Amino acid sequence: MEILTAIYGLMDTLLPFEWAGHLFMKNAFLAILLVTPLFGLLSTMVVSNRMAFFSDSLGHGAFTGIALGVLLGSVSPLLSLIVFSILFAIFVTWIKSKSSASADTIIGVFSSTAIALGLMIMSHGGGFNKFSSFLIGDILSITPADLGALLLVAILVTAAWAFLFNRLLLISINTSFARSRGIPAQLTESLFAATLAVVVAISIQWVGILIINALLVLPAAAARNVASDVKSYHLASVAIALISGITGLLIAYYDNMAAGATIVIVAATIFFITLLLKQHFAR
Repeated sequence: MEILTAIYGLMDTLLPFEWAGHLFMKNAFLAILLVTPLFGLLSTMVVSNRMAFFSDSLGHGAFTGIALGVLLGSVSPLLSLIVFSILFAIFVTWIKSKSSASADTIIGVFSSTAIALGLMIMSHGGGFNKFSSFLIGDILSITPADLGALLLVAILVTAAWAFLFNRLLLISINTSFARSRGIPAQLTESLFAATLAVVVAISIQWVGILIINALLVLPAAAARNVASDVKSYHLASVAIALISGITGLLIAYYDNMAAGATIVIVAATIFFITLLLKQHFAR
């Protein structure tokens, strides 16, 4: 807590703005600094490996995780959300590798089933309203304890990324070649899916189920429009995610709008600008 107090003091010195005088904005700003770079990193592989539909299904499946926590009573919704999201991601990855059906069909089946099951459980007895905030999210409600959890997740995800990056890159280029180099493709994809699931689960209460997939697609999609190599692709994706997060948070504060949705709109705007630039310079 003393460290956080020192960080707050540093923010007061470096950010002499009206919005920085509010504790909830300080917490939200720190959360943006912690979580958006993770979305930027993971976004690169989501886009390169054509996993946009899969990442969307994680958001839908998360609803069932919350519902199971409510149903079990003694389990916190966040804990059940994380555990279920990891199991859901690994199971879908495993089924996808074993089935002859197309990947989008399998993911669509599990995605629609998961969100329907979650809605069914939550709506039983008229208790859905108190959990509807998960659909939209509220990053302004983040607490110091939440920041601690985000910091831990950021460290673990960064470590997992460093371990998986080269393997994932080879798999995204050619799965058969990756296997010939001794890389266990299914295990690697399952570990990445679990990592993705943790970030989605921990962030969904602040970003919202309805739009979280956009943050796993837009940064890398925009970065691909301007990047010339792998390094610049990743750096641009992280930068775009970070800029979108900070800009969206401030616009939402001054215009009194939902922060998560505003962040996504900023990221989408950057994507369309970079797309126009790409088309202009391609002529």
